Amino acid sequence: MIQIRLHGRGGQGVVTGAELIALSAFDQGLYAQALPAFGVERSGAPIQAFARISPEPIIVREHIYEPDFIIIQDASLLAVTDVLFGANKKTIIIVNTSQGAKTMAAQIKQQKIQSFIPTEKQIKTIDATKIALAILGQNLMNTVILGAFAHISGLINIKSLNQAIAAKFASKGEAIISKNQKAADAAYNQLA
Repeated sequence: MIQIRLHGRGGQGVVTGAELIALSAFDQGLYAQALPAFGVERSGAPIQAFARISPEPIIVREHIYEPDFIIIQDASLLAVTDVLFGANKKTIIIVNTSQGAKTMAAQIKQQKIQSFIPTEKQIKTIDATKIALAILGQNLMNTVILGAFAHISGLINIKSLNQAIAAKFASKGEAIISKNQKAADAAYNQLA
């Protein structure tokens, strides 16, 4: 079983991101699960959500404490909360930032907030905000960073992600679906 933890701020589509991962995996014939973590969060407050993917049925229904992947939709969270808790030397960390992996690794080490200090090789960066602003016209980068996740992880493919976007955003209309699919494709292809 692969466990994915997503971190972001309220209003950035973190919960929707976990659902899109699960829908994509399910479309590929895998078992999948998406769980939100709700409290008294407000727009802009740090939040997290969880996704699991497995070829076997998933029985566990709890938060993810030892993630295989951590998706960080807002790099500023690295300076204010321990988003890397439970990570280990095999965890891949995908960060929405304009900075490279080397710079991010140095910043994480210097801040001394995180309980785990990843190597440069564990960190994958993409400027999802830039892509979202260019294609969607607003800083809603969850589908963008999921395009990057699809490429980096190989766990979901871009076709399934685009089908999940169409299903999840069906009520929002074809224009919103198309823009989000284009944004996911742009991130996926940028890393290719």
